[in-house]
Amino acid sequence: MLLAININNTQIKIGGYRGSDLLFHWRIATDREKTDDEYAMILRELFRHIELQFAQVESVVISCVVPPLTDVFERLCRRYFGVSPLMVGPGIRTGIRIQYENPKEVGADRICNAIAVFEKYGGPAIVVDFGTATTYTAVSATGEFLGGAIAPGVGISVQALAEHAAQLPYVELVKPKSAIARSTVTAMQAGIIYGAVGQVEEIIRRMRGELGGTATVVATGGWAEVILGECRGIDHYDPLLTLEGLRIIHNRNRVPDTADAPAPKAAPASPLGRRDIGQDSP
Repeated sequence: MLLAININNTQIKIGGYRGSDLLFHWRIATDREKTDDEYAMILRELFRHIELQFAQVESVVISCVVPPLTDVFERLCRRYFGVSPLMVGPGIRTGIRIQYENPKEVGADRICNAIAVFEKYGGPAIVVDFGTATTYTAVSATGEFLGGAIAPGVGISVQALAEHAAQLPYVELVKPKSAIARSTVTAMQAGIIYGAVGQVEEIIRRMRGELGGTATVVATGGWAEVILGECRGIDHYDPLLTLEGLRIIHNRNRVPDTADAPAPKAAPASPLGRRDIGQDSP
């Protein structure tokens, strides 16, 4: 069994695969202070709940955007699963070209999203990931990571208002009945939710134009469901997109005689005219 782990600032997503089949998936809160032993005990209880054992884990692939937890999960994998995890980062085989000025700046989760969206939906494509930050990732018609945009997430917006405006409380993010709100709570909900909707639609419009006028737009991330019902232009909602990207990356880094499929051939030069500065081998 393959264990795919996506470590983000707010949540950690975990999925178990047998081949291409997803057997289970969980979300747990990210806590930078927890040790490898503490995370292992959380995982042990989750495994027991579905009658699985740590010994059934044959390999692990991890994407992490929380640097203090990288070593924590590496130790966890070696000690409790008896395997060295594959960490998504420079030097691993992804099969895509990264057209960023400095490829090392790209978050591992965005690389996973780009790979998965091209494999599942083709290109050009745009991934909108509603996480702690809302990230927009553009993928070319030939599967290149072209770049994108990063904005504060809707959760951060609630926190920022409550922390920096003395008279504003923390509010639950639910859609208000109207944009013209008649209470402080509903006014904050209207501003945050409809403001996020406007941001998403405008960035999608501009990115589609830069991609030639058409692109498949896929939403993912923990805050997506709060925004999706109000957004025009999003074609698919795929909450497990990042885990699927991790599974694909794992397969592309297995030895050739056991891999499910070879990595695709290198894509030609970017349609946006950037030189190829990919960080990995195709």
